[in-house]
Parts: sequence; structure tokens; C-alpha cells
Amino acid sequence: MKKIIIVALAVLMPLAIFAKKQPKPQEVDSLGRKIKTGWNFGILPSIAYDADYGFQGGVLTNVYYYGDGSQYPEYIHSLYFEAAYTTKHHGIFRFNYDSKYLIPGHRLTLDATYLPDAMCDFYGFNGYESYYQPTWCTWNKKTEKMKNPEEYQSRVFYKYKRDLIRVAGDIEGTIYKDLKWNAGLGVLGYIIDDCDIKMLNGKKEFDPTQERYAQKPLDPSVQGLYDKYKTWGLIGADEMKGGWHPYLRGGITFDTRDKRQGPNRGIYTDLFFTYSAAFNAAYGQQATAGYNHLQLNFTFRHYVPCFKDKNGIDRITFAYRLGIQNNIAGRSPFYMNNYMNTLFIQRVYYEGLGGGNSVRGMMANRILANGFAFANVEFRFRVVNFDIGRQHFFVGLNPFFDMGIVTQPYNMDELVKFHTNGAYTTLRESFDANNVAGENFSDYFSTNPKDIYRPHMTAGLGLKIGMNENFVLSADWGMPIDKQDNSKWANFYVKMGYLF
Repeated sequence: MKKIIIVALAVLMPLAIFAKKQPKPQEVDSLGRKIKTGWNFGILPSIAYDADYGFQGGVLTNVYYYGDGSQYPEYIHSLYFEAAYTTKHHGIFRFNYDSKYLIPGHRLTLDATYLPDAMCDFYGFNGYESYYQPTWCTWNKKTEKMKNPEEYQSRVFYKYKRDLIRVAGDIEGTIYKDLKWNAGLGVLGYIIDDCDIKMLNGKKEFDPTQERYAQKPLDPSVQGLYDKYKTWGLIGADEMKGGWHPYLRGGITFDTRDKRQGPNRGIYTDLFFTYSAAFNAAYGQQATAGYNHLQLNFTFRHYVPCFKDKNGIDRITFAYRLGIQNNIAGRSPFYMNNYMNTLFIQRVYYEGLGGGNSVRGMMANRILANGFAFANVEFRFRVVNFDIGRQHFFVGLNPFFDMGIVTQPYNMDELVKFHTNGAYTTLRESFDANNVAGENFSDYFSTNPKDIYRPHMTAGLGLKIGMNENFVLSADWGMPIDKQDNSKWANFYVKMGYLF
């Protein structure tokens, strides 16, 4: 842990060093800390780690403007820029703007993001109804360390290629005191294909004369799960290449939090609807008017202060988040069902369910269904506060428990019939008709309907290192309760900000 704190300070210190020097403040806040004024900015290395995306390297800057400091720790303007790439071939190119003061009496958020992903996770539909076989995708150069090397198929068996383009604008106004109205519009563009095996192999070529499990280069002849879903009729020609989805969003929020980043008390809850249209003609595939759909989202967050020290600083806060996302009209394409809708885009990723942005410790996108619910529960311990120069730092620990569950499953038999014009009436019939490798149905699917609604649970511990209350480096370690959610004993994530 000491090493993590030292590395975190090395990352945060450039912001303190390069922050524009301001005249010495004449006032302090209620906790005796100097109030920040004017502009605070600096270029930082975008260094992070996510068990699902790998090590990340790049550059970022978060520019804050505090004005005369009268609203500190609230900022007047926040501008965020980031360009980075990860060792698992995932890119981040993002601009985000956030302000409650550009339009008087309204909060405005603008976001433009491009996320190319050469190996996007795909584990099938309906959570535990789809079996995960770790031996099929786990390779090791030392064969004796592989549990069943003869079962190995491909490192990208549970992957496909997906590029996401996101452009959004959201605004919030006041109805009465803490009750707000919200509206937003934007577009999500998905470009989907099979993994580019040639690119992933690089200069290494697959040698078919060797055993598949005896080498790292990928075998282009191996069919991954995404390909199999297309063959079985679970993914149709009208969605297998992605599409463009303009959307319109509206709802209400109730917000009594004492601050937006790492609140110690208050409630934040929202209820909103998102209508998404569908345009896929650019990809030369079938018309997708059938994928116009309406989704409902509800989220409840509660922050309960548990203990203050003699200086009035909140040392322990109990925080939890409950949420649900359901499709209430129309049909949504499979690739949009792991996108968690939000009224304000504050993070890079809104993948769900599974991974460091929803259910920590579980594999990314493990739950893919028409509707899902989730819960995050944690205690936030503020261990120490200290200053370096004019910058205010803190270190915190957060033990947590996360959970996700399917609420609206796919009827896989209906999908097969829908996508194959009724050629097969059941998934098993389609599986048997297209089974050329002698595979077993039970290796892929559970026949117990109770598995669909069985909750996915994880637990773990987080470390937070913050500067000036708004800039927070987060390191979370989470482990699954069930090995079907992750064959590893734990997943580790290093990100910016709190999960909620």
C-alpha cells in the first residue's frame, strides 16, 4: 500500500507544481483549509490499470476554474482532456466540459469521446445462463501451468472488435430547491466486427503444424463466441456490424449531496427515460427500424456520515447506490445492452454489468440482458488529511460489496426464430443444426431457468488519494464470489474519481 501511495503522489504532484500560482487567499473554508481561487491546471501522465483493459499510458489534463473561491470546493468550470491507449488494445480519446455557471441557474455537460477496442468482452446472454469456460481462453507459455491445455481454443474466444463514438450534451435546471429537471441529446455510434487476428498477432504468425496451445499467436480458423452467436441465430445480420443511434433523454433528479465528488452526506436519486433511434444503412446491412427503443433508468444514492473527528472532518461515511435499467418499448440491439445510461457523462466508461465501473471484481460485460439491476455498498474511511504547498491532499480506504442481477432476460428461442425467419424454433435445434465440431450444448448454456436470476456478487477494498477534493486517484481490488464471474481470484483497477 505504501508503494501505491508513493506512486499516486508522484502522479498528483505535477498538478500541484504546475498549477497556476494565485494571490494568497484571505479566507479559509469551514475546515480551516485555504480556499482555491482562479485557474488550477497541469498536464499529467494518463497512467492507469484495469484488469479488463490492461495498463494504460497517455496524457490528460483536468482544468478547474474556481473564480474568487466563494463556492469552493465547487468549481465554476471543469475541462477534461485525455488521450491514452492500453496494453490490451483499447484506446481513449476524450473531451468533457462541466459547469453550473455557463448558463445561469443550469448545469451543462458536454462530452465527445472515441473508444476503439480491439478486444471487447463478450460472454453471452443472461449472465449465468451462459457458461464461461476459462480453459478455452487462458494461454500460458508453460503448458504445465494450464489446467487443461487440450481445451484451449483462443485468447480472444470471448472477444470481438468494437469501436464506440459518443457525442452528448446534457443540461439540468431547477424545479424547486433540490428537485431538478434534466434533458439531453446525443448519438452513440458502434462499429463492430470480428477480432482482427492479423493485427493482434503482429509479426508472429500461426503455425498450424504445432499444437494450438503450445504457442501464443492466434489461430484465425478458431471461431469465437461472437461468431457462434451469429451462426446460431442469436445475433442477426441487422445488428452484427453495429450502427448509429441518436437518442433523446429526459427525467428528474433530487440532489441534497454536500458536494459532487466524494460526498459525505445527502441523497442523489434520478428517474429518466432514453429514446434511441437506429440507423445502420451506412454498413450495407438490413434496415434497423426495429431497433428503435425506449429505456427506463432509476438510481438511488445515499451518503450517511458516521463519524466526525474533533476538528469537524467527516472520517467515516456509509455510501450505497441502487439502480435499474429496463427496456420498456421496442427492441434494443445486443451491443447497446451493456451501456449504462446516465444523465451526466462524468466518466470514460459506462459499461455494465461487470468490471471496474459497475460490479468491481467481475469480468467486464459479464451480464448482458435487456434489463438489469445493481447495487454498490461501501464504507469510506478518510484516514489522513495533509497539505503539500498550497494543495490539500487526503488518503482514504473503502471496503465494498457489489452485486448485479438480470431483470429482463433474452428469450433465446425467440431470438433464434426472429433472426432466422423461423427456420429453427429453439436454440437447441439451431445449435444441433450448426454443430460441426461435436460440441455439447451444456458447455455453453444452462438449462436451469433459476440461473438467469441468480445474483452476481463481488467484494473488495479501495484506496483513494485525493487533491483539492475534486481530483481523486482510485485503486480498487475486487474479487468475485462465484468463479463463473472471473476465473482469477481478484481483479485490480486504478482509475480517477469515485465509482459513485
